[in-house]
Amino acid sequence: MSGEQKTEAKGEQAKGKLKEAAGRLTGNERLTAEGRTEQAKGDAREAKEKVKDTFKH
Repeated sequence: MSGEQKTEAKGEQAKGKLKEAAGRLTGNERLTAEGRTEQAKGDAREAKEKVKDTFKH
């Protein structure tokens, strides 16, 4: 996995965790859901890159 794409995936996951936590603290269900969605996007991006690496080697 390229370093830049890995960083983007981790950043997206961290951003999602922060949004989810903020949503829980404020009782904002929409913000919590957005955070979970961003985490899932980061997880999917990371999985995609791992698959690409597997076929590359």
